[in-house]
Amino acid sequence: MKHLPGMHKQLITLILIAFLGIGTEQLMAQPGQRPEGNGEFQRNVPKGRFYGKVVDSDGKGIGYATVQLTKEEVEPSSDDKTNVLVNGQITDDNGDFDLKDIPVFGEYTLTISFIGYTEVTQKVSFDPPKSPGGPPSGFAPGGGFDKDLGNIALNTESAVLDEVIVTADKANFTLAIDKREYRVDKDASVTGGNAVDALRNIPSLSVDLDGNVTLRNGSPQIFIDGRPSTVSLDQISADMISTVEVITNPSARYDAGGGAAGIVNIVLKKEKRLGYNGMFMGGSDSNGGLQAMANVNARSENTNVFLSSMLFRRIGEMNGETFQQNLTTDPLTNVTQISLGQMKGMFGNARGGVDWFVDNRNTLTFQGGYTRGKFRPEETFTTTTDSLFASGTSTSQSVRFSDQDRNFRNMEGAILFKHLFPKEGAEWTADITFNKIRFRGFSDYMTMFDSGTEALENQTNLGDAQFITIQTDIINPLSESIKLESGLRASIRENTSRNKNSFFNTASEEWEDIFRLTDAFGYTDNIYAAYGILNHELDGWAYQVGLRAESSFYTGKILDENSTFEINYPLSLFPSGFITKTFSESSNMQFSYTRRINRPNFFQTLPFTDVSNSVNPRRGNTQLKPEFTNSLELSYQKIFSGNHNLLVSTYFKQASDLITTILVEEFVPALGREAIVSTYINSNSSSAYGAEFTLKNKFFDKVDLTSNVNLYQSRVDASNTESDLIVDRFTWFIKENVSVELPAGFTLQLTGEYRSRASFTPSDGQQRGFRSFSMNSAQGYQLSNWYVNTALRKQLLNRKLTLTLNVNDIFRTNRMGSFTESDIFVQESYRYFEPQVVRLNVNYNFGKRDASIFKRKNTNQNSQGGDMMN
Repeated sequence: MKHLPGMHKQLITLILIAFLGIGTEQLMAQPGQRPEGNGEFQRNVPKGRFYGKVVDSDGKGIGYATVQLTKEEVEPSSDDKTNVLVNGQITDDNGDFDLKDIPVFGEYTLTISFIGYTEVTQKVSFDPPKSPGGPPSGFAPGGGFDKDLGNIALNTESAVLDEVIVTADKANFTLAIDKREYRVDKDASVTGGNAVDALRNIPSLSVDLDGNVTLRNGSPQIFIDGRPSTVSLDQISADMISTVEVITNPSARYDAGGGAAGIVNIVLKKEKRLGYNGMFMGGSDSNGGLQAMANVNARSENTNVFLSSMLFRRIGEMNGETFQQNLTTDPLTNVTQISLGQMKGMFGNARGGVDWFVDNRNTLTFQGGYTRGKFRPEETFTTTTDSLFASGTSTSQSVRFSDQDRNFRNMEGAILFKHLFPKEGAEWTADITFNKIRFRGFSDYMTMFDSGTEALENQTNLGDAQFITIQTDIINPLSESIKLESGLRASIRENTSRNKNSFFNTASEEWEDIFRLTDAFGYTDNIYAAYGILNHELDGWAYQVGLRAESSFYTGKILDENSTFEINYPLSLFPSGFITKTFSESSNMQFSYTRRINRPNFFQTLPFTDVSNSVNPRRGNTQLKPEFTNSLELSYQKIFSGNHNLLVSTYFKQASDLITTILVEEFVPALGREAIVSTYINSNSSSAYGAEFTLKNKFFDKVDLTSNVNLYQSRVDASNTESDLIVDRFTWFIKENVSVELPAGFTLQLTGEYRSRASFTPSDGQQRGFRSFSMNSAQGYQLSNWYVNTALRKQLLNRKLTLTLNVNDIFRTNRMGSFTESDIFVQESYRYFEPQVVRLNVNYNFGKRDASIFKRKNTNQNSQGGDMMN
């Protein structure tokens, strides 16, 4: 088309308005409001937004076209129906239009016209949810009341688009067949805590004392905002978390790494509405810990800026006990080690970014973060050895004092791009993320023996790592019922670790290196992937088939010896399939199959023995192979009236070459004697089958109860390492979360969990350090444990100010431990960390959603941060 040259846009606007007979009083009224009427009602009605692009028959944008949104209403005086203007504008030079602040109730008529083209009229509306108690029909969580109407073509003949239905819902707990979404910002018990505390309250999830997460009976991948993250969970404030998404059986769309247990995606808060908002939080706990956090988000016409920062001081009690009975030593010995200590630390985090809305369909995001921390654990290990001679028992004792100084920093950055095609549901995303990590650890040890002698040692640990991930994905709906998805991904990781140990020579009064305890190790791990997925919806049925191909190349290097080893899989295929049958709007059933991989991590392949704890030295295994897991799952969901939801899942998992912890007796040069060493092996096979029940109930509009029960039978076959070493075990656990609304704005919450003994919990290869208990054992089991947490919340100042008092591990029962038994020894260990901690926190939310602050162009009417806007 040809634009009208030399004519000012405002002049054209006035001429067209006058030509169409639109009164200037209506034009100057606020969008979404009539010139007259109940103003208070209009202000409280939820608002939405329609946007799109007007094009000609060649697809070229038409500037200066008139866009009107009207609504049919009845005149009270005459009962006659009349069309009232709700909003209107002239398209931009490129044809874009953006109708904002539209009340969501009722049906509207969209009319688009331009001189020389035939007028186009279509119906648009915002409708309420169609499924009581469940996700609204046609509404994607996080999408809000925004609707892209696509490219609207003006031709010589009318082109009327189908009616557009937009729905929305907001719930604390969304229960879907393939993904569950939990709102952390409504959980009073985690206020002032970190992501570890938040995940402990999620049904299906359990978190041990070291922050290792298990989903059902395995360890999932941890994502932050949809991407794998190198930040540990205790470095994320719970008050920064918006929701947690649990994906039990990921499709080919996701990275195949991560064992068999699925994905846990932590979604951080980022306001998506016009205006600004923010939050200040401060608090302390009974151990002397302090926490402070602030975040702010401001959204304007073309940009959205988000900033957050936090500072934590952490002080926690830690203690444990290990009993080891050696059955083959001469003489036989019983060793008992008791540890008492305290963890002191401080860390801070700053995160920020900018979303640039290039136009209605293109968004470019720049974001980054910086984390820095310092921890100082101090422990005392008292080791008592009873030697069982024929003539009697001889007892010796030593006390080892450990004073460690660990500091770390993590720098991260990302560039993200998203393009929405005119076709509804079609989009293309591309992003690149970068992480650089540095760790420095310095430890001093003093051991005092009952003979009167003492030994001084120190240890230096230097670690550096960097990770780069490049990814692109595209979604292409071929029709209303068929959709194609595809993507490419490259992950490049490098890690180095250098450790040096020294002892104080009392004769020369100098520090000397212990060469057998000095090591330098590094690795590179590159993974390249491509996937494709086909989705097809039929009458009452839907299926999805996908295939992911990955190439992985792992090279470990002993740096000082110029020695290397490789674990390469040039091509591995990971199919996935889902079939869903919808019986009604309130019930459906799904069957799914996926294949995944768990690659050995850094510590599991580290070829050096860590003897910082002389009773439990640990060593990696350079010969480890990845484990492959096949998962089958059958789920049934039923949504009852009265906000009652039930999800029942049965599942089967089979893993080959399971990475398993095993204890062996061998000579340890660093100790100068035989010792029981914990290391890793690939067992022959393992399997687990079971059922999970998740039930959410609401009673009397005041009580929310979420129950989760998981029961499974596991089998680990490690007869390749020890004859007849096969472990069969039944495991179960239950989690209850109840929230009660009390008078005067108080809310009481209780969370409890019980876990029985467990032997097979497939790991994701993301365990950090040797202090963590292994998830798999071929020689024993993890000890049972239980705990109860509680919280009391009070909201003030129209819900802007919140006071929260919470207590974790009320009965001091949350201990993690293991029992191991073989022909040469019997060992039982357990540890506590931060039991019975009381926290008091104050949160203040602020913000304003006001069209006069910014001229909005591309926003989402999302529920995040909505509490402070009421």
